[in-house]
Amino acid sequence: MSTKEKVKPQDNKLITGPITKTLFFFAMPILLGNVLQSLNGSVNSIWVGKFLGENALAATSNANIIMFFLLSTIFGIGMAATILIGQNIGAKNILKAKRVVGTSALFFVILSIILTAMGTVFTPHILTWMHTPSAVLPFALDYTRIMFLGIPFMFGLNYLMTVLRGSGNSKTPFYFLLLAVFLDIVLNPLFIFGVGPFPKMGIAGSALSTVIAQFVSLILLILFLYKQKYFLRITSEEIALLRLDREILSALIKKGLPMGLQMVVVSSSGLALFNLVNRFGADTAAAYGAATQLSSYIQMPALALGAAVTSITAQNVGAGRWDRVNRITLIGVIYNFLMSGFVAAMIYLFNREALSLFLPTGGKAIQIGLSINEITIWSFVLFGVYQVVSGVIRATGSVIVPLSITFTTLWVIRIPLAYYLANQFGQDAFWWSIPASFSLAVVITTFYYFLGNWKKVKMI
Repeated sequence: MSTKEKVKPQDNKLITGPITKTLFFFAMPILLGNVLQSLNGSVNSIWVGKFLGENALAATSNANIIMFFLLSTIFGIGMAATILIGQNIGAKNILKAKRVVGTSALFFVILSIILTAMGTVFTPHILTWMHTPSAVLPFALDYTRIMFLGIPFMFGLNYLMTVLRGSGNSKTPFYFLLLAVFLDIVLNPLFIFGVGPFPKMGIAGSALSTVIAQFVSLILLILFLYKQKYFLRITSEEIALLRLDREILSALIKKGLPMGLQMVVVSSSGLALFNLVNRFGADTAAAYGAATQLSSYIQMPALALGAAVTSITAQNVGAGRWDRVNRITLIGVIYNFLMSGFVAAMIYLFNREALSLFLPTGGKAIQIGLSINEITIWSFVLFGVYQVVSGVIRATGSVIVPLSITFTTLWVIRIPLAYYLANQFGQDAFWWSIPASFSLAVVITTFYYFLGNWKKVKMI
């Protein structure tokens, strides 16, 4: 295949190809990218947990929750841009797709700078609000402050990857994510232990390696897209497109804000749950961090399929191919049961061995982790069903109902139920709030898919 064929939308298989094959091969690079990110987090957690101790591992868990929360605040802008780009490419309106890129890129940069500044100032207050254990707090401060400095690079890389996927390209993001992961894994021990010319920085070195890896990958991705003359790049003659176009900005805000709020609801509920976890001490926090690392592998197929069906459905909606949408949903759900179910079964079979990668085998934390996994692992397969169905729904621009469903299942069901069970029955009981909320989310979302008016919603 020539360079020209790689970078221009010639034969659009997302709207003409067989759905089973197209969805699989579009989702696989996204899935492999998710695997790489989780593997990266797991390897870093092994370095931190095994060599710096459980308090340091608990610190990274607290910091990662905060990073996810901040990423959530601008997630909706990127997702709205992805859907708009996909719909316009499906409709063969490349100029308008580039207008979306120009407006969303500028808006994204402004928001990321603001969040970096706010996060840097309020880090100690956030960690205190989360009831971070006193033994963990110094580690968490060192790690989180450096992570905040890298927010523009992390957010920029994620934004470019979502834009590329919206245009129908899921392979290029994978290659540059592979580069970022490789650099992070290599640099982590060098900065942690001070190998050769690298300074010995402890847990701060783990954060710095992540920031450097994201920065390098972002710069090289930008250079690659311009060298390859990717069809959505903004050229010097099109610099006027880098402005806040009122029509597009309105759509990004009206559609992106609810999707961003949906992620904020998810991440804030995570903060609230971690607040409860921290009350039971460093052992429980470390166990939950390790269990979260493992559950992230089950969520990877779900997140990949959710992103894939959104991009594919958006282009089919733009092309007027509604006859393909129901089949996209069905095949996505089947793939989720096969992929997520397999990973969940493996974790059940090798529960202790998997947890021992992150936790001392003779400590109290690993026993808590075993209990967490036994109760919650299966429910992440249901989470996958929810991701696929809601991914199809949001491809039209239907965002308010999914936001309401997420808020109800997490803040009306999960968090109050977790605190009630913890107060009444102790820490072993409140983990049941996780499968309870996932089950309800699947029921309500499926009901809306078949009976709701989401097909009539427009992005602009």
